[in-house]
Amino acid sequence: MTYQETLDWMFGQLPMYQQKGKVAFNAKLNGIKQFTAHLHNPETKFKSIHVAGTNGKGSSSHMLASILQEAGYKVGLYTSPHLKDFRERIRINGECVAENFVVEFIARNQSFFENNHLSFFEMTVGMAFDYFAKEKVDVAVIEVGLGGRLDSTNIITPEVSLITNIGFDHTDMLGDTLPKIAFEKAGIIKENVTVVISEFQRETAETFQNVAELKNARLIYAEKEIDEVFETSLLGAYQEKNINGVLAVVRQLNNFSITHEQIRLGLLNVVQNTGLMGRWQQLQDSPKVICDTAHNKEGLSIVVNQVKKQKFKKLFFVLGFVKGKDLNAILPLFPKEAEYYFTSPQISRGLEVNELVDRAEEFGLTGKSFSTVKAAYDVALAEAGPQDFIFVGGSTFTVSEVI
Repeated sequence: MTYQETLDWMFGQLPMYQQKGKVAFNAKLNGIKQFTAHLHNPETKFKSIHVAGTNGKGSSSHMLASILQEAGYKVGLYTSPHLKDFRERIRINGECVAENFVVEFIARNQSFFENNHLSFFEMTVGMAFDYFAKEKVDVAVIEVGLGGRLDSTNIITPEVSLITNIGFDHTDMLGDTLPKIAFEKAGIIKENVTVVISEFQRETAETFQNVAELKNARLIYAEKEIDEVFETSLLGAYQEKNINGVLAVVRQLNNFSITHEQIRLGLLNVVQNTGLMGRWQQLQDSPKVICDTAHNKEGLSIVVNQVKKQKFKKLFFVLGFVKGKDLNAILPLFPKEAEYYFTSPQISRGLEVNELVDRAEEFGLTGKSFSTVKAAYDVALAEAGPQDFIFVGGSTFTVSEVI
């Protein structure tokens, strides 16, 4: 198969959470353990850092990878979902896995996938671990896909675990309270392995404390430990909390040599070193266009507040969501005085634009509706003046169709 044919087979045959939602969520580790045993346990052949959380885990993972690269290490980075190309999920020192590796890996293991009915995510995690082991990375930063306790990445024993902000997302699978969600995230805490919590939240503190004690794991709250201030190339004031968590993790990497200057450069060169996209990413200047993949109440609250601090003559939003989001909590965050271009990302889980328009009107948000993200974005660009501001977001998939 060609690379495109391989992707078509992967996306078409195997369950994929981003496309199908809860039906694709495989809440057990048997499949990935069986697969990595078939691959001769590649996850045991490299050092790792494990990153979970509701918001900030992607940015934090990329920051860590960038710092380690600046320190001269060969760094694997596994993240999800991708924005444009599947290969974005698996990188070494910022370079995406080669198309040939993807094609050959699938071909070599295709019968195993079909016979054992692996999920899309299990297959992808196994691919990443196999690639990192074969390429002999010094360390890999592994981002949790969903939750933590039963996530397919949760078969590694990392040098340090990091848990970022906890908020309400995927409540149908992770629980409907912050302590329940925190318990799922805390599932990445391993025996005798230090865990860093980026942000102290009163509602989740007891959960983390209980699990850490049970695992005999040292628990560190980053904001209580870090008093240094660093700048980062990732825009958005919300990155400050992510930086604290990252710095606290770096301090715990006792078997690595990382200088203050390498930390500084790593944080300044995140995008350059890792290829990160979609975090307060500026697409053009006049009118100014910013996109961000924040998609739940906590993430969007921070991002919308950041939008309100910008200087502009007129404010435009291009918004599209996926089904299952708590619109009663999300839509009140948006300013009523802005112009809205409502749309739907082109996936089966995309929230119908007419439903979004009806719900938005309940909260005083009015605007135009479009059947595609591209159409909404093109009209917003045409109608905005050079001193105006356009924000594109609501979903990772809305952003991916614009980037």
